[in-house]
Amino acid sequence: MKILSIQSSVAYGHVGNSAAVFPLQRLGHEVWPVNTVHFSNHTGYGEWRGPLLAPGDVADVIAGIGDRGVLGKADAVLSGYQGDPAVGAVILDAVATVKAANPAAVYCCDPVMGDVGRGMFVRPGIPEFMRDTVVPAADVITPNHFELDFLAGTTSTTLHEVLAAVDVVRERGPRDVLVTSVLHTDSPADTLDVVAVSDDGAWAVTTPLLPITPNGCGDVTAALYLAHLHSTGSPQRALERTTASIFAILENTLAAGTREIQLIASQEAIAHPTTRFEARRLR
Repeated sequence: MKILSIQSSVAYGHVGNSAAVFPLQRLGHEVWPVNTVHFSNHTGYGEWRGPLLAPGDVADVIAGIGDRGVLGKADAVLSGYQGDPAVGAVILDAVATVKAANPAAVYCCDPVMGDVGRGMFVRPGIPEFMRDTVVPAADVITPNHFELDFLAGTTSTTLHEVLAAVDVVRERGPRDVLVTSVLHTDSPADTLDVVAVSDDGAWAVTTPLLPITPNGCGDVTAALYLAHLHSTGSPQRALERTTASIFAILENTLAAGTREIQLIASQEAIAHPTTRFEARRLR
């Protein structure tokens, strides 16, 4: 694949493009990273340095890629955290440009807004912008359980309700939905589910719940799911491969006792994922 990835960037650690680009390259894909910020580290530390790029600057970089005559060769556009609707508009313009030149291209959006226990952690107005404008333009989305409920305007506590929430969101545009960190009343203790839904059906993988919540795993998840969905054409296989790699990254990070995900140390699990967790068909 050739992937235009429009996300944040950090010098130290792995979030945004600094989390997504390497796994995609390790899988053999060409990535054109366009950075929306360039910070010293992710904001979870409470302190960081570096510039927040103006929407016009982000647009100029994309336009420069277009000047090379290659935007029509992009197979996908990938985006994550969008801290400003103006940047979101630039991303959507890029998606429209790519799709006009290559109608087969897909837009994969990780609708980063919040999480259980933290609530919304983006600026006011961003969740509504994501729900009403960005998500309907996407082909693939990768929300967590909390974000799915916001997008669907519901609270899902059973797996049946999770699927119903996904159906509501899919009616607005995206055909492939991967829901991470799914906790429901039928979950065995100390486990969580990851759920994939497409026109072909719905599947779930259950993994142990590890005592770790590092930054950047959502960015890696979106990148890997996009890549595996494209290479296999199977949401089930993409789900199995993605969860295997992410679980290995989390295990290695936990063992290392670090705050930053052990992305480089886990590269073999990224490049050669095994079927560690078998997906079960839900419908």
